[in-house]
Amino acid sequence: MVHPAQLPIEDLLVQCKFRRTRRSGPGGQHRNKVETAVVIEHLPTQVRAEGSERRSQSLNREVAIHRLRTQLALQLRTPASESSCNAPPSQLWKSRVSGGKVSVNVAHADFPSLLSEALDILASNAYEISPSADRLGITNSQLVKFLKLEPAALLAVNRHRSERDMPALR
Repeated sequence: MVHPAQLPIEDLLVQCKFRRTRRSGPGGQHRNKVETAVVIEHLPTQVRAEGSERRSQSLNREVAIHRLRTQLALQLRTPASESSCNAPPSQLWKSRVSGGKVSVNVAHADFPSLLSEALDILASNAYEISPSADRLGITNSQLVKFLKLEPAALLAVNRHRSERDMPALR
């Protein structure tokens, strides 16, 4: 099963509903009179995201899609099957790893896919850092650094670790 955050954008958008709306804030009269804010909902999961800080509806749509993919990565775990538990990382992940380090900007389109993969692997390893980092081909500190790129990811991992009486990651 492919994680929704890893779907090609066109395939993900088929499963979504868009709504345009107005929002207050900077941008003058144009912002208050025109529906430039975009709210997107992934119908199968009811996960929502919004983009409203730009004056352009198309830019807000891009922001909303990226936020939706990030929220899907944070909120949904792909069930690990016996065969996938020991499967190597995806080609996308491998393309971003060099010398035990993962390189990606949080604003890059690949980030939500990579985040979902890292969180799925952590979940399949009971949130143990060392086996997860080994499987991803990076160092333990690089995995923690990657999670820190999205503070909500680090919070979620620490919450799961706390439930298992494991120390929090810093």
